[in-house]
Amino acid sequence: MNGRSIFAIIRKDLKVVSQNKGVVIPFIIVFLVFFVGIPALSAFVPAFVKGSGVSSGDAEKLITQMSAGLQQELSGLDLNQKVTVVFLVHMMAPMFLIVPLMVAITVAADSFAGEKERKTMEALLYTPTTDRELFVAKLLSAWLAAVAMAIVGFGVYTVAANAAAWSQMGRIFFPNAMWLVMIIWVIPAVAGLGISVMVLASARAQGYQDAYQIGGVVVLPVVGLFYAQVAGVMYFNIGVVLLLGLVIWLLDGLLIWLGSRGFRRSRLLGA
Repeated sequence: MNGRSIFAIIRKDLKVVSQNKGVVIPFIIVFLVFFVGIPALSAFVPAFVKGSGVSSGDAEKLITQMSAGLQQELSGLDLNQKVTVVFLVHMMAPMFLIVPLMVAITVAADSFAGEKERKTMEALLYTPTTDRELFVAKLLSAWLAAVAMAIVGFGVYTVAANAAAWSQMGRIFFPNAMWLVMIIWVIPAVAGLGISVMVLASARAQGYQDAYQIGGVVVLPVVGLFYAQVAGVMYFNIGVVLLLGLVIWLLDGLLIWLGSRGFRRSRLLGA
């Protein structure tokens, strides 16, 4: 494969996305809400616990109904600290996965459907690149954008979470080992899942909005993980994160293989 051709397409895609205010502004809003706003809420944990009308005994009872592994992790902490750790470390873990998914879906939706709307599809398809090079470039442009935003967001979230919860925790408590594994192992896989689905959808959709709506279904399983953790069915630990990443990587491989087999210039021109 021609690396220079692939890099040129990646650079073009990222430049187009960065100049699109309809894409950039929602990214900025999501970034500020997830990585700054939500951790800032942890500073109000003591006031919330005190003013919610829930007694300390009731709150402790709720915590004792959680999984044994989570209870062991929370042992030795007072009530405010337990609520802070559950909120910032465990509840936010599955929600964090939505960010790279959203970025991947947005950029990948623009990868082909956006080209059709801008009337640049034919010029792109007639460039001296093979079908495989074009397919790989479209995958990588969205994947790099999603992973980059997740990593930057993780750094901001780490600072914001420790700063906001310092009055409760009195120490740097975030990230833990589970989050590090999630960032290294699961985040790239989740980004790949969103991209592999969206490139297939956007290649067949008539416009950006059509492709985006189709690909938005990918977010539902992540939301399901959040509710499963809230309900106490599971909680994110290193074992769960490793298994989750493995399943997603295998699914990525299958979808990318299917996508590469069915990807043809002639099919795009006729779409």
